[in-house]
Formats: sequence, C-alpha cells, structure tokens
Amino acid sequence: MDKIRITGGQRLNGSIPISGAKNAALPLMIASLLTDETLTLVNVPRLSDVTALSRILSNHGADRTVAGKRIGQSAESGQTISLTARQIVDTCAPYELVSTMRASFWVIAPILARMGEARISLPGGCAIGTRPVDLLLMALERLGAEIRIENGYALARAPKGLKGGEIVFPKVTVGGTHTALMGAVLAQGTTVIENAACEPEVTDLAACLTKMGARIEGAGTPRIVVTGVARLGGAHHTVLPDRIEAGTYAMAVAMTGGDVVLEGVTPDLLQAALDALIRAGVDITATNEGIRVRRNGAAIAAVDIETQPFPGFPTDLQAQFMALMTMAKGTSRIRETIFENRFMHVQELARLGARIRLDGDVAIVEGVPKLTGAPVMATDLRASVSLVIAGLAAEGDTMINRVYHLDRGFEALEAKLSRCGALVERISG
Repeated sequence: MDKIRITGGQRLNGSIPISGAKNAALPLMIASLLTDETLTLVNVPRLSDVTALSRILSNHGADRTVAGKRIGQSAESGQTISLTARQIVDTCAPYELVSTMRASFWVIAPILARMGEARISLPGGCAIGTRPVDLLLMALERLGAEIRIENGYALARAPKGLKGGEIVFPKVTVGGTHTALMGAVLAQGTTVIENAACEPEVTDLAACLTKMGARIEGAGTPRIVVTGVARLGGAHHTVLPDRIEAGTYAMAVAMTGGDVVLEGVTPDLLQAALDALIRAGVDITATNEGIRVRRNGAAIAAVDIETQPFPGFPTDLQAQFMALMTMAKGTSRIRETIFENRFMHVQELARLGARIRLDGDVAIVEGVPKLTGAPVMATDLRASVSLVIAGLAAEGDTMINRVYHLDRGFEALEAKLSRCGALVERISG
C-alpha cells in the first residue's frame, strides 16, 4: 500500500493548476445515462473515483472513450471523456459496485427516468457518518415512483414514466438535488424543487442538462423549476474548477508561507473559505490567472468557523482549516454542522503535536508554536489531505499511510506541491 513522505518546513512558491471538480464530474458522468447520444466532458480529473464510476456506468451499458493528451499537456491536465449509453443494458446496480463509491447510488434517477425501473444497492454507511439516502428516495417518490426496500436494495418503479411534482427538502442536500434534477428533466409536466442545494456543482449539472435539452430555471437558488421534456440529446461540457482543491492548496500556502497562484479558479466558488483565510492574516488577490495566495511569515490568527451549505464555509474544507489552526496564535472553535463523525482527523493531528479537544460538534483548537513529524493514518479523503497540510509545516518527516484516500479526490497532488518547492515523495509498497 502506497505511503507519502513529507519533509516539512519548505515555503511554497509558484503556481498550481486547479483540476476539474470531482464533485461535479461524478454527477455529470451519471447524467450520460439520460440520453442515447454522446455526452463529452472536458477537464475531468484523473482520480480513482472517476475510474470506479466509469466501470459502474459500463455495467449499465455506457461506452467510454478517453481523448489522448494534446501536445504540451502534463499529467496534471484534465482528461476529455465521451460517454454513450445507447441502451441501458442492466437496470440493476449491485452492491459490489455501489459499495465502492456512495455517489454511484445516484444512477437510480436516470435509469428510472429512462427505463421505468431501477434496482440499486443501498450504499450503507461511511467513515464520516451514515449519510442516508432517504431524501433521494423521497424526491423520486414525489415524482410518482413506487419505491420499496428489499434485501439491501432500493427497488424503484415508474412503468408509465415519472411525473412532475413538488419536492420540498427538509434540509439542504446536494445528492438529493442532483437526484431530483436528473429525475425531473424527463418527467411529464413541471417539477418544483424547494430548499434545493445552491452549490456550484449543482449549477454545473443544471448547465450541462440544459445543453442536453432540459428546461431548468433557478439553478443556484433554493427554488428550481424543471419543465420535463420527452428526450435529451448529447452535449459537450467543461467541468468547472474544483473549489475544494483550490481551498486546500490555499490553506497549504497559508500554513507554510509563500506565494502561489491557483490557476483557473475564481473567488466566487469559495468566497467563505477565502474570507476565513483573510481573517487569519493571509493575503488573497484575484488575478487574470486565478487566485494569488500569499503569507509573508507573520503569525496566523485564530479564526472561528462553522460549516454551512454553500455559500457558507464548506464541510469539505473543515479538516484542512483545522490543520491550519493548529499553529495559529490563540484558540479557535470549529463547528461541524453537516456531517457526523467528521473529526476523525483530530487524533492524527494530535500525533504531530496539535492540541485539540472535542465538545460535541465543536473542535476547540489551541494553537501551538510548532508541529513535529510523525507517522499518521488517513481515515477519509478530506482528513488525509489535512495531514498533508500539517506535514508541510511540521519539523522533520511525516509519513502518511492509506493514501488511496487522496487518490480519490486530488489529481497529481505530489506533482503540484513539488513544483512549488514542497519535499513530497510517494513510496510504493
């Protein structure tokens, strides 16, 4: 199993190209099941989750082609993937496939919308809480689907097709909004989605579906109106930049000091996180190339945050910000309101010398003058990259185990950090 060794203490200087967003690419790939024509996606990141979802879509009958690299492209450049599902050859997604990645459960919506039935394995729990699919199933029921749970599978039927309806989410859910959109675009009549997620990745899916012929109004607001159409066609769409990757590298620069341009990303995608960094004493500037992040060595100020749905502070940057706060001057409070059990990185940060105590959904972080390298274990995707951030600033070597978590969400992480002066090495084993 691969490991990553980091020798801390190096300032980061240079530029980092930001990849396409994983959290946008996955639902966009699933949307290919809504049409028998070709959906071409540009700037898809090279990640293990993308590879796993490609296998799942292939199981349902989607053919995939990947364009070759253009002259001058590096491994850090996103790929172009074309998906064509001329026929859905299997309406069942078995446990052995769905269990590898929770987002694959979202195939239930396009398969049901197109075929009138779907049998999808329930994904079960995960390292950061149960994340149930009840709201996703509720959305499909509001569109007229009959759903029952049997032997660990969700069995959905709509033999006469889905029908427009009103979907009111009791809480904001990105997965639920993705599911509602993909179900509603082929439903008969009009669907109103209330308390919809406003995340940029939802807006990106709506933009792609619109290119495919869907009629969607209000994406990016809490109220989305979808007028169903008889069929969708193919499209050509570029995946938006990954705001979580951008925020992660911004926090790495804040942690180590230095001057880095995050190429291809705009502040509006992660303004709440940038505002928190500014309060911590980091210089953030929008440029023609992207976002410039600078810290000249002045102390990091302690900042309190609370995770919220977009446009609030993202839960997917909570662990990274906590790593930054471990060396802040003073004490910060970090409240996690989105997912349960999303503080498992605390014990591993403590191995590096961090002082953190938990009080329910709040982590109280007392800044320390220095961190010291140690062997640590990644527990999930965002927790693992928080250990990378801490290791970049720690004295000595930090060895991060279970880095397959990183491969799920960060494209060419070692290469991007190394080009800015970090001492990062992957050790195969």
